[in-house]
Amino acid sequence: MSDPSRPIRTAAVIPAAGRGVRLGPGTPKALRTLGGTPMLVHAVRAMAASRAVSLIVVVAPPDGATEVDRLLHEYPLADRTDLVVVPGGRTRQESVRLGLAALPQDIDVVLVHDAARPLVPVDTVDAVIAAVRAGAPAVVPALPLADTVKQIDPRPQGTPEPVVGTPERALLRAVQTPQGFDPATLLKAHDTVVEGEGATDDAGLVERLGAPVVVVPGHEEAFKVTRPLDLVLAEAVLARRRATDGYV
Repeated sequence: MSDPSRPIRTAAVIPAAGRGVRLGPGTPKALRTLGGTPMLVHAVRAMAASRAVSLIVVVAPPDGATEVDRLLHEYPLADRTDLVVVPGGRTRQESVRLGLAALPQDIDVVLVHDAARPLVPVDTVDAVIAAVRAGAPAVVPALPLADTVKQIDPRPQGTPEPVVGTPERALLRAVQTPQGFDPATLLKAHDTVVEGEGATDDAGLVERLGAPVVVVPGHEEAFKVTRPLDLVLAEAVLARRRATDGYV
């Protein structure tokens, strides 16, 4: 049983070991610059902006942990937030599992955040944390869809694909990060669900356990920087923040 007098501790795990090939060749995606600062630094700052987050674990490329650790320490955080860098694995799920292994036993809420979502507002982070603290084992921020979605029968690339269904858009949400979890639930999901069984995010692993996942409102600025056009949009958002909010 947890000690009610002990402060609730929240940690964030940021997997940043991917290459990000859709952004083009060169530096790993998380280390691409946004407004002159590496995208990973923005993502770390976004988690540290929440006063509830006391520990951030960055999961670096397996052969680049020393470089990432050196880079991040060039951008110090407030004293209330500790930062740890660990080497990642071959896949995202393996990297998240390695990040979870680096957490101390006294963590009550764990966030998993995409390094490629550098501009998530602190209100979104805090909303996810609050929902986990209120008792939800898994929480995702999400937005209603603007576009109609079609289910298709896949064909080879470039070949017309038959439509087999149109899901009701009002019942769908586009999921973002950070996703928040009760640590025991997330650890069980990673230990139980075999990689490649269809889950594309950590909440999906929890769903496969049969545990409930709830949605809180996401934010339009929490988009994922995946393609070159996303980088243009992110630069525009960052420029507006710096001009109006004093954002660094």
